[in-house]
Amino acid sequence: MVKLNLLLPALALSTANAFAPSTQGRPAFSLNAAQVDSYGNNIAVKNLLKQVEDTGLLTKVAESGLLSKTQAAGLTLSKVEPLLLLAETYPEVLVLVEASGPDVLKILPTIVDIAPGALPLLASAISISPGALQGASVLALAAAAGVVVAVPDDTVVEVAAQTLAAGALVGAGGAAAVGSVILGKILK
Repeated sequence: MVKLNLLLPALALSTANAFAPSTQGRPAFSLNAAQVDSYGNNIAVKNLLKQVEDTGLLTKVAESGLLSKTQAAGLTLSKVEPLLLLAETYPEVLVLVEASGPDVLKILPTIVDIAPGALPLLASAISISPGALQGASVLALAAAAGVVVAVPDDTVVEVAAQTLAAGALVGAGGAAAVGSVILGKILK
């Protein structure tokens, strides 16, 4: 049984605390609103478009022949329409894209910096068939399994090398598999 000399002060203090004025606290979170200029334009998007203009990215895309190679491979805007229908069928994908918007916006300047060097690679990669991408995916996943089996687990360095190699190969295999599915749907 609880001693009465402990219960009564506890009750008195708890009721006194209930009616005491509370201090004005700050909210536990801060609002990360997009910074906009005087016209309401998002400054991050404005800076990104300025960077695209400064690097001449669109001119480099035109000079690389990427657009003509995509058209020659059978990829036109009308072929991208099934992807839009797929997005309409699964609206949760669009919700994820919208939710990741601010995070994606942070990495876009890096992508714009990398893009001019990647254009020749993209121009040559567009001619790869979906079947070849599937084959590369299977080979990469098999190589990842081979690395796990072949590399011993005796030292920390070997385990780290095994993990790095298997992770890279699984990532490449997964990317090739996703690319083959998307390219297969678009080129149908």
